[in-house]
Amino acid sequence: MNSVILEARSLTKEYKQTLALDHINLQIKKGKIYGFIGQNGAGKTTFLRLVTGLAFPTSGTLSLWGKSETVELQKQRKRIGSMIETPALFPAMTAYQNMEIQRIQRGIPDKTVIKRTLDMVGLNDTGKKRVRNFSLGMRQRLGIAMALLNTPEFLILDEPVNGLDPAGIVEIRNLLKTLNREYGMTILVSSHILEELYQTATEFILLDHGNIIEEISDHELNERCKRHIAIQTTDMQKAVMVLEENLHTDHFKLMPDGTIRLYDHLDDLEMVASVLSEAHVLVTGLFVSGDTLEDYFLSKIGGAKDGKSPENGMV
Repeated sequence: MNSVILEARSLTKEYKQTLALDHINLQIKKGKIYGFIGQNGAGKTTFLRLVTGLAFPTSGTLSLWGKSETVELQKQRKRIGSMIETPALFPAMTAYQNMEIQRIQRGIPDKTVIKRTLDMVGLNDTGKKRVRNFSLGMRQRLGIAMALLNTPEFLILDEPVNGLDPAGIVEIRNLLKTLNREYGMTILVSSHILEELYQTATEFILLDHGNIIEEISDHELNERCKRHIAIQTTDMQKAVMVLEENLHTDHFKLMPDGTIRLYDHLDDLEMVASVLSEAHVLVTGLFVSGDTLEDYFLSKIGGAKDGKSPENGMV
């Protein structure tokens, strides 16, 4: 069975003699979470619009599930859920009413999908509250719910955590991981909060001035950035023994200052702390360190030269 969901071949998009995408070659494979990274004007949103049919390429080909003809592409897009830019909402209506309009427009017969989807994004208790009174974060959640309404195989989200507080960001991260893990949903997500992408995506696509400058997996990125858990302890020898015998890893390095750099279990700091504690190892410091995704991205595009901050420059 073909695992390639999306394939772009020499995909190019030009706006009034401005090259937004320059002969992009890219494959999106089933079952992964892709993080799409690019500065303003990199061509990220242009690419997402081409995939979802909101724009058309100047040249090159785009195929979905192996289909590239115009009519077939439109059929395949029914298997996609997307939220591109700001979700289109009716402010005078409730969340449920907005979802009902979407359900009818898309010809989805099962009404129960509305309650189920709103519950997934934490909006099932908004009752008669009008969307005009929603916070920006709540509107983002509703936009994601709309993207999930047709239970898509491929989910595309542009800035899904925009406007969310830290707790809301974690909830959306967990939701995306659940959709990927339990439903086998393939996800392409862009965000200017790059550290959040680091904790969510399994693959990263770096885009700059309409060109893909790198495609890299989370494992490769961890190696490149040398991300690690820094362990500081009063008993380094015992800590090393616990890592080897209890965590069954030798993927660590002893540093001259006595710090242990552990390259495994980067997403489970609490578990590492618990194992060391249960072995009566006194830990004086435990934290994830190394280059951030922002550092790595800026080093690839040379963005550090102009002093542009990731928060303002990468969207």
